[in-house]
Amino acid sequence: MNNLFLIAEIAQAHGGSLQKAHDYIDAVATTGVDAIKFQTHIADAESSIHEPFRVKFTEAYATRFDYWKAMEFTIGEWKELKEHCDATGLEFMSSPFSNAAVDVLEEVGVKRYKIGSGEVSNFLLLEKFSQTKKPVILSSGMSSYDELDAAVAFLKERHVAYSMMQCTTAYPTSAEQLGLNVIQELKNRYQVPIGFSDHSAQISTGVAAVAMGAEFLEFHVILDANEMGPDASASLTIAQAKQLTNDARYIHKSLQHPITKTDTRPFSELKQIFEKSLAVNKTLPKGHYLSFADLEAKKPKGFGIDACEFEKVIGKQLNRTLAAWEFLNTKDID
Repeated sequence: MNNLFLIAEIAQAHGGSLQKAHDYIDAVATTGVDAIKFQTHIADAESSIHEPFRVKFTEAYATRFDYWKAMEFTIGEWKELKEHCDATGLEFMSSPFSNAAVDVLEEVGVKRYKIGSGEVSNFLLLEKFSQTKKPVILSSGMSSYDELDAAVAFLKERHVAYSMMQCTTAYPTSAEQLGLNVIQELKNRYQVPIGFSDHSAQISTGVAAVAMGAEFLEFHVILDANEMGPDASASLTIAQAKQLTNDARYIHKSLQHPITKTDTRPFSELKQIFEKSLAVNKTLPKGHYLSFADLEAKKPKGFGIDACEFEKVIGKQLNRTLAAWEFLNTKDID
């Protein structure tokens, strides 16, 4: 991920509708992001009737197990979605939440895996990832450094290439919860590419994360801001996603071109125009001793003594009469 890598997260915004999932691909393809990410849930493999709802946004499902069941796609449908992504130039990504889901995605074909923050300590799933020999992205979300260190050690032992995202598991995330400072902490601690996974529903957050060193971004998107869903309040609209993409890439590009304030050569012509020369602000007779009250600075530079040297002329005597607003040069003073 040498360039800024942008991931539009769909999660379950499709509501289990295959057509809507395809609609999301078409919409996201207009935003300029690099990848679109779904989630692959297989209810029998990852959940049970005892799992509570994180957000009870609908009465349509008696249990969260039932919800995950309704969000499932067949392997054939996943392949359709992958082919659609390929056709639009989007990288197809999906976070699996079970070993069985990894098997599905291996058959569908993915370049990398995103590990949700709730799976960081699921070493059974981490072992499954390691067997694919593909790189993984760890979300730091709910994890302490001890937990992240343990997961990293597990992956390193298995020679798994990994990167990491600062993330706060709160939907939506408030300004006080963003933890933008953690981006640099993760860079220093792990010495790997670090990104930012956002749930704030704000364009500014992703731009700030890039400015603070994030090398890739993930953010939720939604087709209609009025839609219902567990992540709706933490999502950007398609229009906002376009704006974020434009702004984040702009800032990222700027960071690739640091400037030095010790070299003013690029501004030599402009400095000649904008910088100023000393002049007198009234007609002054020959023999007058110059004071601060006699002086003004006028453009351009080079027609009189540089304005920065005004102190050197205070108290000096004029050797000729100067008209009001005339430039003051060294030949005019004794």
